[in-house]
Amino acid sequence: MDVTVLAEAPPVALTPDWRRLLPPLGIGLLLLGLLFNREVGSAIRTWDDSTAYNHCFLVIPIALYLYWDRRQDLAGIPARAFPPALLLGLPLAAIWLVSERLGIMEGRQLVAISFVEVLFLGVLGKRLWWALAGPLLYLYFLVPFGEFLTPKLQDVTTWFIRHGLDILGIPAYIDGYTIEIPQGAFFVAEACAGLRFLIASVAFGTLYSLLMYRSPMRRGVFMLVSIIVPIIANGFRGIGIVYLGYLLGSAQAAAADHIVYGWLFFSAVILVLIALGLPFRQDQLSTRSGSPVVDTGAPAVTVRGVFAVALGIVVVAALSPAVAAGLSMAAAVPITAPARIEVGSSCLVQPLAPLAGARRERVLCGTVPVDISWVVFSPRSTAGPVMAARRRMVAGALTEGLQEAWLASGQGGPSAWRIMKSSDPAYAIAAAIWIDGRPVRPGLMMRLRLALNSLAGSAYAPMVVTVTPVVDWETRNGLELKAAEDALSRFLLTRPELDQTVGALSAVR
Repeated sequence: MDVTVLAEAPPVALTPDWRRLLPPLGIGLLLLGLLFNREVGSAIRTWDDSTAYNHCFLVIPIALYLYWDRRQDLAGIPARAFPPALLLGLPLAAIWLVSERLGIMEGRQLVAISFVEVLFLGVLGKRLWWALAGPLLYLYFLVPFGEFLTPKLQDVTTWFIRHGLDILGIPAYIDGYTIEIPQGAFFVAEACAGLRFLIASVAFGTLYSLLMYRSPMRRGVFMLVSIIVPIIANGFRGIGIVYLGYLLGSAQAAAADHIVYGWLFFSAVILVLIALGLPFRQDQLSTRSGSPVVDTGAPAVTVRGVFAVALGIVVVAALSPAVAAGLSMAAAVPITAPARIEVGSSCLVQPLAPLAGARRERVLCGTVPVDISWVVFSPRSTAGPVMAARRRMVAGALTEGLQEAWLASGQGGPSAWRIMKSSDPAYAIAAAIWIDGRPVRPGLMMRLRLALNSLAGSAYAPMVVTVTPVVDWETRNGLELKAAEDALSRFLLTRPELDQTVGALSAVR
């Protein structure tokens, strides 16, 4: 009997040769991190400070788990350096420069993550990048993006409460985001808008869809559901809190633990999403059965070529920061801030020591004194430092109970003064920004004007001015705090000439 011995085929590598890929990827990521260190630092501070983005600390571990879950899908896919990826960096560099001139940090952070994606594409190649698209694209959740949606979410929540109270037959007076019922008043603050629930739900929905589904259609539908459901659920949460206040006979008692109610409600919503998605789950193993497809004709990955692609992408990424640094050096013109702001001969003015780079003075025109603080910037300054100074100067009001509204002008015209009040701890402040000698409201047009001024210059220096009533916020009772808030509005309304005075002071001499 003849015995035929079949030679055993050599084992097939199930994963790419990461020993060759990790050095250029590691060095490229390190250099991009150093290049975009401000974007990284700003993102981490936001993760730590805002409860809406605390989950961002889990994004990188989740992305690594998603890679581990898909490691068998990488079997036989060759890593081929993709030099054309450098061309993708050119429009990204332009977008970064526009975002930097407009002072939009989220835009800069999105570009930074996009350069990370381009780096992986250039080093791994198209096929391997596409196989890892799920874990790689999940890295976009590192960007604390979406805060601009807060006013719209407040509108949606208020709309739900208005119509819900109508259906329940509860009498209510609604003015803006303030809801008054016979048992008390509620305010749909930024913390109640549901942004934190929405962002966390989208991050969870994306993870769930990547783990449970293989079809792009099913993934897209579930991600869409994870956006719609928390918005609707937060509206019902708002109705529930107001209705609970109606039943308890006290708005304050119902709103005391609204954050706890919110997280309990959000947990229930997540469970509902899981239950809705499970019946449509796709078997993960069915797509991984069989022998891996091996591309035996793939050329070997040369370390020198991959390093060249990685460093080329970093060089392209450095173009815009280099241009921005040159523009910033040209804008570094020393500006002398005015020594005082005139508010009328009938007021007593006391100069105060500068604080955190802002000049200050104390003004007494009535029964409640106010502190006026102001910061002056270079005529070629962008919106970034201007808005950063504004946030720093109003930091005392940036709490969970923040309430904001534009000052109602006594002459019927638009006012650029933003009144910001915090309930816990109690605090009130008014802030305004002057551009080109006129008070303006923050927004895209203001950022665009500053961006143009940063290139062409201006005869006026941007200024940020704040006015704060001087009271002991911790020991005053509710009536005294209300009197202080009224004194703040009255001070601004009775001095319409203040806008022209600050505008004249901002002229470059």
